Amino acid sequence: MKYLIVGLGNIGPEYANTRHNIGFNIADELVKDLGGDFELLKLAYYAEVGFKGKKLHVIKPTTYMNLSGKAVNYWMKELKILPENVLVIVDDLALPLGKLRMKLQGSSAGHNGLKSIEELCGGQNYARLRFGISDNFRKGMQADYVLGLFDKDEQKELPTLINRGVTMIKSFVSIGAAQTMTLFNK
Repeated sequence: MKYLIVGLGNIGPEYANTRHNIGFNIADELVKDLGGDFELLKLAYYAEVGFKGKKLHVIKPTTYMNLSGKAVNYWMKELKILPENVLVIVDDLALPLGKLRMKLQGSSAGHNGLKSIEELCGGQNYARLRFGISDNFRKGMQADYVLGLFDKDEQKELPTLINRGVTMIKSFVSIGAAQTMTLFNK
């Protein structure tokens, strides 16, 4: 069985470790944990790692967030991976900081990366791991907030939260989204 794990984010050093790039951070930790390395290929940084006899194809799109669907569509077709074996890791303003929630499907909830995936990959029938970044910003400051760095207190919590994300991805691959939701979505 093979899976496509997609960490959403923006490329470039100016976006490293921003709230919007938490998907990249979790993908990085997953690949590191499983002994792999990323290489730059078509439309994405790509790594192939194994876990419990399953093949995980992990990508970090190089298309920028708002065009992520282009990379996801390409890699789904290239690797012949069905939507039910795709997991997208995404930041979520609607969840409190550090709250991780898996969903089987659903709307983009205004997230441009998810909108792009829906438009180019044929709908909402893929799982997503939503990482809460909170909505602690003044009206009209959303872009600055999501493209900003985590504050010092938040940064202290990140390693534990990122590792929890990795654990949830391993659970998704091992027992599926529904059971992972039962175990972790509390």
